[in-house]
Amino acid sequence: MGSSPHAQAHNEKLALLSQCHSGSPMGELLRLFWHPIATSASLSVGQTQAIRVLGEDLTLYRGDSGLPYLVGGRCAHRLTQLHTGWVQGENIRCIYHGWRYDGAGQCNEAPAEGPGVAEKVRIAGYPVREYCGLIFAYMGKGEAPEFDLPRKFAFEQPGLIILARRQIWPCNWFQMVENSLDAVHVSFVHLAGKVGPFGEAVTANIPSLEYCETDAGIRQIATRGKSSVRVSDWSFPNNNHIVTPGRAKDSPWVHRGVWNVPVDDTHTMKIGVYAIPSEGAEKDKATLDHFAKYGDYNPADYHDELFNEKKWPEDPSLQLTPAQDYVAMMGQGAIADRAHERLGKSDAGIVLLRRLFWREIERLKANEATKGWRRLEEVTDLPVQGAAE
Repeated sequence: MGSSPHAQAHNEKLALLSQCHSGSPMGELLRLFWHPIATSASLSVGQTQAIRVLGEDLTLYRGDSGLPYLVGGRCAHRLTQLHTGWVQGENIRCIYHGWRYDGAGQCNEAPAEGPGVAEKVRIAGYPVREYCGLIFAYMGKGEAPEFDLPRKFAFEQPGLIILARRQIWPCNWFQMVENSLDAVHVSFVHLAGKVGPFGEAVTANIPSLEYCETDAGIRQIATRGKSSVRVSDWSFPNNNHIVTPGRAKDSPWVHRGVWNVPVDDTHTMKIGVYAIPSEGAEKDKATLDHFAKYGDYNPADYHDELFNEKKWPEDPSLQLTPAQDYVAMMGQGAIADRAHERLGKSDAGIVLLRRLFWREIERLKANEATKGWRRLEEVTDLPVQGAAE
């Protein structure tokens, strides 16, 4: 016996959540926002990168001025990958036949064709912005919105060490976003295998939960006791602002921004900022050395060890926490089968999250204005008794 029309309609709504390609309802919604696509440190002057974001193959390069640019992934002529060419000034030249493009994607030279050809050729070109060690891009139509929502007051205070890192996980972006609004998982996932800073800071007690929509997204409050109240501010459509323990027990807690950016429907760019309070030259050097040693860890590179051997990584913060989350989320499959899940009262944050996305998608489909999401006006006070991604 087939499912009811109501169940079929609900399953179709669920399927919308995992999409990101251009032309899909979710893909068009996501393109209304700035997204981080790379770390600034990964792109030196004159360098190029092939990059895939929101299902599009693109070319990221940094001009001689130091400014980054994001253009189409292939030359319009014979469709070879443009990142294999080279940077000239603020332009990028194709390796195959020398067609040259500016940072907006306009061809300005086709050597064997003449000037009349070049001026008629244009590939994709998107605005970019650097902030806190990350390169952001706006891939929507028309003028880019003000660069406001991604900013956090906590990242802009004096006396901070700002560090950034990027990982690619082979699963859908939305299950990673849902994990940000799942406070209960901390009591289990981050006690798995080893007990790192999360396990020590947040007890195994099941929290009482509060969720509310804000100007920026969703505020989550998980209370495990009078001395354990964890607050996180999630910003639409894919950023979580949290606080986490430092590298050592006596280290100050760290404000973090974690973005889960779709690469395509089955891969996600997990990219984020660490805003670490300075503790003086000696301790700051130890912090930088620790990040240099462990910061490039990607649990996806150790998939078999984690799943088949339950072999957990060495470092308890930069490695262990993402490894634990990776096992939980990858255990759902490349794309979670939400049609067969059984939600409970502890999933209130996920229910609210989905409702907000469906509301915004419906507004977009009806050619109505979506909500004007904006950065919270007040400085966010996130207690340090507990944190999780």
